[in-house]
Amino acid sequence: MKDTTSHGPDRQALFDVASEQSGYFTADQAARCGYAPDMLTYHVRRGTFQRVHRGVYRFRDYPSSPHEHVAAAWLATSKDRAVVSHESALDLWDLSDVVPEVVHLTVPRPQRSLANRPSPGVVVHTTARPWGEGEVRSHEGVRLTSPERTILDAAEAGTQPEQIELAIAQAFRRGWLDACRLRTKARARGRRVAHLVERALAPHQPGEAS
Repeated sequence: MKDTTSHGPDRQALFDVASEQSGYFTADQAARCGYAPDMLTYHVRRGTFQRVHRGVYRFRDYPSSPHEHVAAAWLATSKDRAVVSHESALDLWDLSDVVPEVVHLTVPRPQRSLANRPSPGVVVHTTARPWGEGEVRSHEGVRLTSPERTILDAAEAGTQPEQIELAIAQAFRRGWLDACRLRTKARARGRRVAHLVERALAPHQPGEAS
């Protein structure tokens, strides 16, 4: 994104940024499009923008979407360090019937200070397992864990077994999972997760009824 701070506000540039994030944008993104803090305040008062979290705004007239609250929570926590995860990622990938009561985000353990001040309705997990290649994706305007990583994180965190089994079945049918790799990674999460994954994969293996 080009820096327009020395040329005055560029509404189209800001709208383009927000359009990739369900209509939301951060104060830093607005600044790079030429909107000084007092100008943001002015547009909030006029009703052009809505302030939804500290440092996070929304184009008031932008069409709503089912998962826009997830984008807002992610931006409010840290778009560069946080990823949508666990049951929220299951929901975004449409892999289960789980309806998250809160927005689940994950940050690396060194960034655990972000978990100490989450926005209302947000749970910030920390992880000591670095995200491997392909384990963070972009989907519906947010960064989120891959289907495989999402399933393993949710299983380890205690999401209902039937929801994990459904997620594995859905992801396997869509060609999103490698059974051998999933088994190997599940073993690193403990016996309970490994057993759950094995049971969910069994109907999809050669020679088994599907």
